[in-house]
Amino acid sequence: MGRKIGQNNERDIVRVCSLIMRFCSQCGQPVSQRIPEGDDRLRYVCDTCATVHYQNPRIVAGCLAVYQQQVLLCRRAIEPRRGFWTLPAGFMENGETTIEAALRETWEEARARVHAEQLYMLFNLPHINQVYMFFRAELSDLDFAAGEESLEVKLFDESEIPWEQLAFPTVGKTLRQFFVDRQQHNYPVHVQDIRYNPGKRS
Repeated sequence: MGRKIGQNNERDIVRVCSLIMRFCSQCGQPVSQRIPEGDDRLRYVCDTCATVHYQNPRIVAGCLAVYQQQVLLCRRAIEPRRGFWTLPAGFMENGETTIEAALRETWEEARARVHAEQLYMLFNLPHINQVYMFFRAELSDLDFAAGEESLEVKLFDESEIPWEQLAFPTVGKTLRQFFVDRQQHNYPVHVQDIRYNPGKRS
């Protein structure tokens, strides 16, 4: 996942992050946070040219790629969570659709081709301003390999999933839901919110 939930403790792996802006991208002068007229929340506003800099959530798209009874996972070669297992996914680029982003990331991280793609899981993560979208898909063939952001790529049976070594809460939740739905032979679209609560104990 460029740029879990098994037994992992979410507060240990999810970092609350916010983008701090200091200078205006239009004129290069300092910005400050204030509520613009007609708005209802803090924005970065240029003190010189009055440009309002809106910051919006980022979309992460990827695939739950399946071959018969197995699912494809990648072991991350980059931070965060280097060495942990994930579904192939990453940030959507401008000019892409969500499925195009998911297919690109699956190719870049796992050199895998898939088909029969359907939206399966959508996660809202307001604490890090991200939305995750996973598409359920079938591997077109077994010709896959580790991309530049992966140490290795492997197919896993349900009993082999490294639950303690999953990189992100979204990955673990997606896999667990998939194995439940597979028993029913029914795969509806699931929407979940994941909120970070630093005071909550696991």
